[in-house]
Amino acid sequence: MERDPQPPGVPWESDPRGSTPGADPRRLVRLACTFYGALFVAALLWRTGFGGEPLLYHDPGARAVGIQPLQDLAAGAAAGLGLVVLSRLWTHASARAAALGAELRALLGVLPTPTVLLLALLSGVAEEAFFRGALQPVVGLIPASLLFGLAHFVPRRGLVAWAPSAALAGLLLGALFQWTGNLLAPALAHALLNALNLHWLTRPAPPAALSRRGGRAPPF
Repeated sequence: MERDPQPPGVPWESDPRGSTPGADPRRLVRLACTFYGALFVAALLWRTGFGGEPLLYHDPGARAVGIQPLQDLAAGAAAGLGLVVLSRLWTHASARAAALGAELRALLGVLPTPTVLLLALLSGVAEEAFFRGALQPVVGLIPASLLFGLAHFVPRRGLVAWAPSAALAGLLLGALFQWTGNLLAPALAHALLNALNLHWLTRPAPPAALSRRGGRAPPF
């Protein structure tokens, strides 16, 4: 059976288990580089250019203490893996969460691993720089987390659960930023969460994997 004609400018991404349209990875990478690059520059200007404080640190006191690489990397990895586990448990327990994963997978299609890793790195670094590094020291943990959730709000029925879940993830990432005093741990946690969930979300899978018991967890 022939599939529908390809719409202009929207290339098909082939799923080995069935042909499905999805995002063009090259276009997705260009958009991500542009958006997250602008977000990172905005964070840098806000904190460093206008505030006179280094973007990396939570406050001047944390700057004096500096970075403890092993502790911060371990904390970031543990938090990232913990968020992955929680997001997958939520997906299996909630029909709304499973529907969110299915919606995102339909939008993204199947993505190659290098694209997934690059998107995870860009989003993890830029979003943490802006929401934790620049915004949180000014407005506080809870407002920054709520704004992080609001940034993930999409007025579409299947995607409404994304905003509250992102706000909760932002709360944990913000607490990690305050505890370690720098962006290393939350950026690693965020990138790890997005890398694992995007890989899980965009890998080839049969339709049964998108059921309530086998849905995919969202990135943040």
